[in-house]
Amino acid sequence: MGAALSPSRAADFMQCPLLYRFRVVDKLPEPPSLAAARGTLVHAVLERVFDLPAEHRSPAAAQALLPEEWEQMVAHEPALVALVAGADVESSAESVSQGGDTHDLFTEAERLIDRWFTLEDPSRLEPAERELYVEADVAGITLRGYVDRLDEAPDGRLRVVDYKTGRAPSELFEGKALFQMRFYALVLWRTRGVVPSMLQLVYLRDGQVLRYEPTESDLRATERKIQALWVAIERAANTGDWRPRTSRLCDWCHHQSICPAFGGTPPPLPEDARTRALDPRRSGVTSAEQAAQVVQPDPLEAVPAGGR
Repeated sequence: MGAALSPSRAADFMQCPLLYRFRVVDKLPEPPSLAAARGTLVHAVLERVFDLPAEHRSPAAAQALLPEEWEQMVAHEPALVALVAGADVESSAESVSQGGDTHDLFTEAERLIDRWFTLEDPSRLEPAERELYVEADVAGITLRGYVDRLDEAPDGRLRVVDYKTGRAPSELFEGKALFQMRFYALVLWRTRGVVPSMLQLVYLRDGQVLRYEPTESDLRATERKIQALWVAIERAANTGDWRPRTSRLCDWCHHQSICPAFGGTPPPLPEDARTRALDPRRSGVTSAEQAAQVVQPDPLEAVPAGGR
């Protein structure tokens, strides 16, 4: 059995072990979120803008990519049509793109793209990698995920960049946001032998940039944290004890009706529950599905600024 973990699934377990079970073991469907869909759309545009010649990387050129990227998203997930347009799920991508139904979605996406151009100048950047899939064996656990952007300086220094379409977190949630980045940094260190010089979180909602310079000591501590986390996941998988952990983030959970903390009853565990929990590949979950965070809300971005 091959242990495997992504930063999103690690965050699920740390937030609530039962949430990890619902997503990884039970594979319960979750309705698409408009905020998450908008985030996926903006991410796609910020990746594609670097396909343009440097001198053509302008806000207008980036915004012009929105309709094409949206149509590709709808082709992959038709339920987005109903989410945005209030139409039947069977509706086609053309019915959305040809009407005015995406106006509000595109308007907000354009604002976020505009703000990114005030924070970074893509005409002066040539990323080494975009949407980079990374994977490494760390202490017997396969760690994997997708890095939004990897910049490499001429002297070999690395900068890991992640885009967030929400607001920058308060100090209370900052550590959780940086865990994802340290996770990526650890994988890159193990695969490339270089500790990234800079971890950079770009928050487009309020135009803030969170930067952190990791050290080997930081990444060794992250490795120990992941090992301890995996021991806890193994314990839950072996015992079937996936206890809920309540917090303000429960307000955004789609599974309250079957959560014991809210008077609900979870479904029976499947026969192969342990395999699903510990080895997504053997349970039929691909690396991309395990690692990607496509059209799923970021709980840190969901917390209102005034409520932090």
